[in-house]
Amino acid sequence: MAEITAALVKELRETSGAGMMDCKKALGETNGDIEAAVDWLRKKGLAAAAKKAGRVAAEGLVGAVAEGKAGALVEVNAETDFVARNDQFQGFVSAVTKLALAGGDIEALKATKYPEGGVTVAEKLTNLVATIGENMNLRRMAQLSVKDGVVATYVHNAAAPGMGKIGVLVALESTGDAAKLQALGKQIAMHVAAANPQSLDIGSVDQDALARERDVLSEQARGSGKPEEIIAKMVEGRIRKYYEEVVLLEQVYAIDGESRVKQVVEKAAKELGAPVKLTGFVRMALGEGIEKEEKDFASEVAAQLRA
Repeated sequence: MAEITAALVKELRETSGAGMMDCKKALGETNGDIEAAVDWLRKKGLAAAAKKAGRVAAEGLVGAVAEGKAGALVEVNAETDFVARNDQFQGFVSAVTKLALAGGDIEALKATKYPEGGVTVAEKLTNLVATIGENMNLRRMAQLSVKDGVVATYVHNAAAPGMGKIGVLVALESTGDAAKLQALGKQIAMHVAAANPQSLDIGSVDQDALARERDVLSEQARGSGKPEEIIAKMVEGRIRKYYEEVVLLEQVYAIDGESRVKQVVEKAAKELGAPVKLTGFVRMALGEGIEKEEKDFASEVAAQLRA
């Protein structure tokens, strides 16, 4: 039996929004498994959260760039938001994002020769740490490309051109007018930044997440006391609603608030006189998934006075 610590209860409360005693009971019922405890609470109608959102904890910048038929995103973290406004730091993010267009993984990017100084990207970052005086990390990268068409970018909360708090890439395959495709791609990228879809289409939905959702919805529906055949129809209806929440092509387009994203793409194809296919997207938000250390400054000062 797992030990149900106060920290574990606190984490579940923050994740689910449920009360302390309910969280403690849920953890006891699920042997301390946070995800299973969230599902248990939802089945009992005690939690509204479907999943734990990544908590933004790190500072720095997400860089975004597109050239030709490729685009790239890079996240570079620092300790404080002040660094995001530093010209040297911004120059590094801009240069490294362009280097990421070549593809590969983050380790290959770190080993790539930096455009100036005769050093690698990793060595340049080390020098930057020494110059600015803050710990920094080249955390991750992503790249999209197309055979025919465009890769569009969008940056939300921009601190400088091509870098900010959220970066998005959208890939559109088409032989249509490139300028019009870019305009469409940017609008869809803005939608992605706002709506945060998890999958491109229904076929690419994570099957484990879908199974968990179906299980939770089934338990909720059985609480109605209706026959199983009615429950099955209720669950399928709710699964369709789930798709509309997490699948990009099924979401209501944030730009007009009415159309589905797939309808927007279909309409664009008719206007361009050429097929248009939305083949991929990447959304990168600064610091998502990084736990931020909570500091009690009063305690720190008191400890220093006692030292």
